[in-house]
Amino acid sequence: MMATTNIVVVEDESIVSKDIQQSLKKLGYNVVGAAATGEKAIELVDEFKPDLVLMDIMLKGQMSGIEAAGVIKERHSIPVIYLTAYADENTLAKAKVTEPYGYIIKPFKEVDIHTSIEMALYKHEKNQEVEKERDLLFSLVEGQGGTDIVFVKSKSRQVKLNTSDIYYVEALKDYVVINLLNSRYTIHSTMKDIERKLSGGDFIRVHRSFIVRLDKIAAIEHSNLVLEDDKKLVPVGGSYKEELQKKLKFV
Repeated sequence: MMATTNIVVVEDESIVSKDIQQSLKKLGYNVVGAAATGEKAIELVDEFKPDLVLMDIMLKGQMSGIEAAGVIKERHSIPVIYLTAYADENTLAKAKVTEPYGYIIKPFKEVDIHTSIEMALYKHEKNQEVEKERDLLFSLVEGQGGTDIVFVKSKSRQVKLNTSDIYYVEALKDYVVINLLNSRYTIHSTMKDIERKLSGGDFIRVHRSFIVRLDKIAAIEHSNLVLEDDKKLVPVGGSYKEELQKKLKFV
C-alpha cells in the first residue's frame, strides 16, 4: 500500500519541508508535490489528487493551512493531517471544523509521521466504504403494485423490507434504527437521508430523533404519539407539531 501512496507536503519553512519529504521517501511514500502557501497547496491537490495531504496549520501568506484544508475538503475526498508546532485552543477549534485525519506535533520523529499516515489512510478507506454502503444499500425502489420497498443491509445480506411494515425510525448518534413490529435494523445513515428516502406522504418527522409512519399512530397523548400494537411512545418536538396537525385529520 505504501509504495503507491502519493502525498502533498504543505510547509512554508523550506528546511522543515525538505526534512519531511526526506522522511516520507525513506518510509516508502511518494511525494508528488510540495507547497509553501495555501493557494499553491490547492493547485497541487487539484492537479495530482494525492492520497493524503500533510498541511502546516500556520502558513505565511494570505491563506492559512486551515482555510486551504477547508477548500480541499470541499473539492476532494482526500485526508488531511495537520502539522503544528503549537496549537492554542482557538486554532484547534478552527482546525477541528475541517475534520482532519490527525495532528503531528513538531518536532516529530519518523515513527510519528508513519503512524499518523497509516492510521489516516486506514480511517479514510473505512469512511469511504461506509459512504458507498450508505449510497448503495439504502435505496428505495418501486415494488410490485406500487408498494415501496427498501433494502437494508443486515449482517452480510440485503434484506428487503416493505415500508408499510415500518413503525418508526430512531436516530442514535451516527446510526439510525428502523423499527418493525418484531425486528429492528441498525444502519449507518442520517435522519436527513432517511427522511428523503421515505418521502411520499406515508412518513413524517415528529422529532429531531424520530420519524413515524402515519398509519401506525394509534393515539395522541399530551405531547406523545402512541403507536399501534403498544409499540412505542414517541415524543413530538415543538417545531414539528404544526406539520403533524396538518397531516392528521382531526374531527
